[in-house]
Amino acid sequence: MPDTNGRSPGGAKPRSVALIGPQGAGKSALFDALLAAAGAPPRRGGPRGMGTELRLAHASHNGDTWSLLDCPGSVEFAHDAACAAAVCDLAVVVTEPAPGRAAVLGPVFRMLEERGTPTIVFVNKIDQLNGRVRDTLAAMQAQTNRKLVLRQVPIREGEQVTGYVDVVSERAYRYRRGAASERIALPDGIRAREAEARAELLEALADHDDALLEKVLEDLVPEPGEIYRPLHTAELSGAVVSVLLGAAEHNNGIQRLWKALRHDVPAPEETAARRGIAPEGAPLAQVFRTVHAGHAGRLSWARVWRGPVKDGAQLDGHRVGGIHRFPNGEAQKVPEAQAGEIVALGRMEGVTTGTTLGQAEALDFPKPAEPIHSLAVVVEDRKDEVRLSGALQRLAEEDPSLTVVLDPESGQTVLHGQGELHLRAALDRLAAASGVKLRTVRPQVPYRETIRHAVTQHGRLKRQTGGHGQFADVKIRIEPRGRGEGFAFAEEVVGGAVPRRFIPAVGEAAEEATKKGPLGHPVVDVAVTLLDGGFHSVDSSDMAFATATRMAMQEGLAKAEPVLLEPVHAVTVTVPAEYTPNAQRLLTGRRGQILGYAAKEGWEGWDCVEALVPAAELQDLVIELRSQTQGLGSYTHRFDHLAEARHR
Repeated sequence: MPDTNGRSPGGAKPRSVALIGPQGAGKSALFDALLAAAGAPPRRGGPRGMGTELRLAHASHNGDTWSLLDCPGSVEFAHDAACAAAVCDLAVVVTEPAPGRAAVLGPVFRMLEERGTPTIVFVNKIDQLNGRVRDTLAAMQAQTNRKLVLRQVPIREGEQVTGYVDVVSERAYRYRRGAASERIALPDGIRAREAEARAELLEALADHDDALLEKVLEDLVPEPGEIYRPLHTAELSGAVVSVLLGAAEHNNGIQRLWKALRHDVPAPEETAARRGIAPEGAPLAQVFRTVHAGHAGRLSWARVWRGPVKDGAQLDGHRVGGIHRFPNGEAQKVPEAQAGEIVALGRMEGVTTGTTLGQAEALDFPKPAEPIHSLAVVVEDRKDEVRLSGALQRLAEEDPSLTVVLDPESGQTVLHGQGELHLRAALDRLAAASGVKLRTVRPQVPYRETIRHAVTQHGRLKRQTGGHGQFADVKIRIEPRGRGEGFAFAEEVVGGAVPRRFIPAVGEAAEEATKKGPLGHPVVDVAVTLLDGGFHSVDSSDMAFATATRMAMQEGLAKAEPVLLEPVHAVTVTVPAEYTPNAQRLLTGRRGQILGYAAKEGWEGWDCVEALVPAAELQDLVIELRSQTQGLGSYTHRFDHLAEARHR
């Protein structure tokens, strides 16, 4: 619990905060402003991949030690945000003061609710507020089940926001560009709105605190300390979420945010208790990100749940080969890390993202979403293929939401991920780290063939090259089977026209011949029956009968009216309900068959659209879907059946 000033106990204990929110909200600007206010500005330009990679930095502010995580904003990097939420003490959701953009917060809020992560909202770019902040609050409230409580009321001079009133302390401040805000007298015109916001805050907290409820019912004015205590408790439980205002680019509201973090962020032991981690025991850490950092080697970013973790120590048989913090954006080796810290552990070979080190039972960790976009990777110089393989393996280790598959049918190396930006960012990192020159192409669609009609085909092999020759004669029937029934072989030979010892070779050769049909693709759902044939007592062999069978199959399949089959996937598109018509039009425009739609369970205002869509149409579906849904649309898919290929 906090003290009477609202500060959590043991304030010097390390704590961690993740900045999470949609693209364009200004998270990186806020990240840099927080570091600058703590006296540790990041290196100019920031680390590699700024905007598409998770950033970690350490700072000290008013005697407190902090780990700060800046999460990429694009929905394609949602797994990074989920990983950060799994290990941090509190998430700061960064957003813009635009009610029309509030829908993009829905997936962020729901992820944090599911993980139980305490949360504060920072409405950034408050200088761009056009309208009432209560409208922004109402639009955000529609996206979360937690109660949002306004902690600051904006002060306006004309249409411009020039400062704020702190709802708890009832003090007013004027923003100063590039500097801390200055305290001013409470403007008369803001008193009514401030009183209204304070009453709403107290009412929300009184629902969870009997002592405060009694004061509210008796019309008594609580002291700030009497508000901070239930506020901290309610935030920790997820009952309420504080909403603060500011403009990171102008350094407005940064010191007030630091003060809120100091008061409201749970202590490490509170977060550990929320995760069900016992306070006593051997050192315990959880890896939430893997980075191959050039000369620094492999680094495993980890949350220390129980400490200390010391350099050189053994964790589950893995020796810690260095402990790194990142003050001022630069790696700095330290001898040990305490409980509550987020650090990078060096040379933890074999330790993957999500691994729990220090106990047999693994801690819960978010699973990445199923891939929905893919690119085939081709090296410009074939001598680089081995280097490419190793580089792709390291890439997948860094980011579990990426998968690498060598397609045995096409021979393509295919990288699967969450979207075009996700894959391009990964490939840029790969090229920079490995020096391999590569290009990308569309992955090949696994088409199949079948036949429409039954045919009877004769195949005969007769060769004489001196000594034993080769002789085999087969008569086969090739006929279509039902979709999904596969290949079948039978024989109806009578009178020993084909000795039984050669019949297995005929069946194997017939099945082998279906690997590539007349249209260039594997043939499926056919039955082959050996009807008759002939043999030579000396010149016949398994090899001869296999060759004759392949000849018959090649000619027979071409005569049986071959038809191209394409894979069709069952697709579930998830979008806000207002975009459901867009999603339906998009799917039908891609030869999709709409099966229906319904409200998404547990997601008020969202729909799921079910459809059957040819796999060939899924290649860049997510790009167009997100362009038509504010970046919110997504989908899952699975193979459903094969169908005759048809054009648009």
